[in-house]
Amino acid sequence: MDLRFARDTATVFSREFAPVPREPLGLLFTMGQPLLFLFLFGPLLAGTPSFGGAGGDSPWQWFVPGILVMMCLSGPMMAGYNLLVELIGGSLERMMVTPLNRTAMLVGRTLKEFAILLAQAVLIIALAVPLGFRLHFAGVLAGLVLLAVFGIGLGALSFALAIASQPGGELFYGVTQLVMFPLLLLSGMLLPMDFGPAWLQAAAAFNPVTYIVEAERALFSGRFTDAPVLYGALSACAVAAAGLALGTRSMRRGV
Repeated sequence: MDLRFARDTATVFSREFAPVPREPLGLLFTMGQPLLFLFLFGPLLAGTPSFGGAGGDSPWQWFVPGILVMMCLSGPMMAGYNLLVELIGGSLERMMVTPLNRTAMLVGRTLKEFAILLAQAVLIIALAVPLGFRLHFAGVLAGLVLLAVFGIGLGALSFALAIASQPGGELFYGVTQLVMFPLLLLSGMLLPMDFGPAWLQAAAAFNPVTYIVEAERALFSGRFTDAPVLYGALSACAVAAAGLALGTRSMRRGV
């Protein structure tokens, strides 16, 4: 990575991140759904004696990682919306004629999404500790790294979809809504897939988010050597590689 690329990435990151501290209500709004699930749905699981994760973990150890992955689907996956607004308004076209590296435009934006996701994840974990969530610091750090890789990939895919959806944006809204809920429901974020019929479990096996959720649960419980950690890491890296490749190609081809 040369100095110019790093400088351009920092420039784009600063431009994208600057409005965030001035709009704290927007951040709280995006966290509304995860917080509702944490405080209203989580206690239902915690109050079920027979419910627990693998290895005898408490329900909170099982539930909190699922909430964090849910934030990826409702945050970075929708990150292309802001890019779509710029495309429709014409502001991105003005950036494209500058000497900024086009790959840096994508990386800077994805790093901004990563920063927001990391701050929100730390807040969710802090709020979950008084509820009964037990901290395994090494596992939490590893889980956040995995979450960041997945989030960056989703953000880059969202940007690529936004570019492909111009000028109207109907494709972006249709695809995100069509894809988001099956990914969420077939991942076992809220309830174990073991409770579902065989055909539903078979469908979940083709969902990469399923393996990421299971990997997060293992890491957050300190089980680094469990097989789901490997499968989840491979799934997250595959999503990140596909997202960065497609997003970079879209940026370089122009708008």
